[in-house]
Amino acid sequence: MTKIALFGAGGKMGYRLSTNFRGSRYTIAHVEISEAGCERLKAGLNIDTVSPDQALEDAETIILAVPDTHIGKVMAGIESKIKPGTMVIALDAAAPFAGHLPERPDLTYFITHPCHPPIFNDETDLDAKRDYFGGVKARQHIVSALMQGPESDYAKGEEIAQVIWAPVMRSHRVSVEHMALLEPGLSETVCASLLMVMKESIDEVVERGVDRQAATDFLLGHMNVLGAVIFGQTEGVFSDACNKAIEFGKPVLMRDDWKRVFEPDEIAASIRRIT
Repeated sequence: MTKIALFGAGGKMGYRLSTNFRGSRYTIAHVEISEAGCERLKAGLNIDTVSPDQALEDAETIILAVPDTHIGKVMAGIESKIKPGTMVIALDAAAPFAGHLPERPDLTYFITHPCHPPIFNDETDLDAKRDYFGGVKARQHIVSALMQGPESDYAKGEEIAQVIWAPVMRSHRVSVEHMALLEPGLSETVCASLLMVMKESIDEVVERGVDRQAATDFLLGHMNVLGAVIFGQTEGVFSDACNKAIEFGKPVLMRDDWKRVFEPDEIAASIRRIT
């Protein structure tokens, strides 16, 4: 069995991974420095934690389930104890992209991140439909990148990714640079920002007298049908009135140069702020 040292095992992300590793072919050494995290693992999963030194002994893989801002510090503390050929897995591209992993050409760096369950899905189980994050009941797609290391290590990393994000549908291979375009670029800078605008729009029409529940129901329902047409989930076309609203509304809401958020310097700046 492959031994994996899971750092941050009792945190928000680490606990999900600890749960999904149960019953897998991997032997997991759980590392958690917070008392609350240790108690969570013991109470919820009956898992005992070990010291970093114990975890690293004979470990073939290390997973960093810690915040982006802590990855550099964690790696600095254990780098001298990591044996050549070890695979280090990060769960987000930000810290690796920003250079927070040590320059160790003898290590494999693999990055994997969930796409999260899609809005348009065919889940019939209620618990799965309400698993918005994924990795519990709902099926989701994932993206992964081999930052450095032998090509044969990609399959090893992807196999682990399939376990920690299960149940998985499509598994996409991308580059680290492309992963940075996807997040923070596409998912956070664009999508999260525009969704916040939608939420503030509800607040605005409520201020102007519309019932909040009516406004929420109206917007979410239209997000469903408009999104299905825009993203090709169903055949359909917008009305002339809708097309006119888009034609005049988009320039009001969006700067002409908004796509510069995907330029390399903007992506790098965004990641520096995150990390």
